[in-house]
This record gives sequence, C-alpha cells and structure tokens, in this order.
Amino acid sequence: MNKKLLALIILILLMTACAPASLSTVEPFTQTPPSATAQDEPAAATQIFSATGIFTPTLRAPTETSTPTLIPFADSLKATVTADLLSCRYGPGPEYLYLFAFKKGADIRLIGRAEGNNWVLVENEPQRCWINAKFVEIQGDQQTLKPMYPDGFKLPVSPYYRPSAVLSAVRSGDQITVTWVHVPVSQGDYEDDSMFPYIIEVWRCENGEIIFDPLASGFPFITFVDQAGCDIPSHGRVYVQEKHGYAGPADIPWPAP
Repeated sequence: MNKKLLALIILILLMTACAPASLSTVEPFTQTPPSATAQDEPAAATQIFSATGIFTPTLRAPTETSTPTLIPFADSLKATVTADLLSCRYGPGPEYLYLFAFKKGADIRLIGRAEGNNWVLVENEPQRCWINAKFVEIQGDQQTLKPMYPDGFKLPVSPYYRPSAVLSAVRSGDQITVTWVHVPVSQGDYEDDSMFPYIIEVWRCENGEIIFDPLASGFPFITFVDQAGCDIPSHGRVYVQEKHGYAGPADIPWPAP
C-alpha cells in the first residue's frame, strides 16, 4: 500500500515539472528625453554651481545707475537796479563798509554770491562790492552764480589795527553769547556815526538750515540764536572794522548744542 502511494506521488511530481512555465509580461522601458525648452531657453535666474554640484538659482535685480545732474555755474549774470539808490558794500551784509551806490535803472554784472544769505557780488573794478539781490532784477537764476563768500573773496585788511581775540562763547539753550578782547577804534577811523567797530560773521542753524548772518556790535560782546538740527556745524568769527578795512578774523570756539 505504501509502495503504491509513493509511486503516485512521484508521478504527480514528474507531470508538474514537465508543464510549460507561464511567462510574465515585461513592460518596455521608455526614457523620457530631456525637455528641449528647459535646456535651450535662457533661464531667468543666473545659474551658480557650488563645489558640491548643487544648483542654486540667484535672482539678480536690474541695476540702475543714477547720474546726478550737475548744474554749471554761470560766469556772470546781467541785472538791473530797481531801488532808487542801492548801496554797494565791501562785504555781503548791510553793516559792512560802504563803497558807493548804484542809481535806479543801472545795468550791472553779477559774478558771485554769498552762501547762506541773499547778497551777490558785483563786477566793479578795481574794487568789487556786494549788494542785496532783493533790489535788482536778475536775468537768470541767482543760484547758478558761483559761491564767493567766505571762500573766493577777501575783505580789505586794516593797516592800523590788530585783530581781537575771543574770550568766551557760552550757550544757554538756543542762545549763544560771545565776548572778545576790546580793540578801541579811534573816532577819526569811523566811516560815519552809524558805523559799528565789530562785525561778527556767524553761520548759525535755524529751522534745519545754515544761515549766514553778519552781525554788528558797538561793544565787545553779542548774543544770538543758534538751534540744533543742522547737518553742517555752526561756526563764526569776529572782525574789527574801521574805515580803512578789517582786522582779524578771530575764530569763535563754538559751543555744542
């Protein structure tokens, strides 16, 4: 009985081995070609490859080069006097020594301006002089005149008097008081009874702007306003004034705001 069962098992195994094996279906491999557009079209980003081979796109913003517009200075501007009599002075302010006066309607030529106030320099050989631009009609833009004060123009020097020396400059809030050594000016060296023996030139801050303010004093001290808030430091100097010219200047040690 055991021999018959063994023979049957052997027969079944022989029949299974001889049967054809079922074939598995193999899908054909298709490689997608790289996109021609991505390869050939220039990328919007600049491609930067690191040493590790990792691609890092870096966008570059368009750069704009701004060129400042330079306004050239005018060599001179024509002007006509509109005041009945217009004083022309040795310095850019009403308290400097008087040279002479222009009559109404006079045609003049302007060759410079003072920085920080409204005074302009007149071509008048051999002695150039300053007038208030408020009283002339200018043919052109006054700001295109070259800045000539304090650089570019020198006050006439006094041959008879020595410069003073500043003793102190003290601030109290927005007020500054300056004192200096008294230099007596002889009465005979006064231009007239209204002349002041001291001219104090200050470049002071007011409402965020530097203003050139030529002040005058009959005494060896003066008080004026100087605010904080200007990009350019305030500064100033003291001249002794007499009818022949100016002695100095003596620089003011400016107190900080």
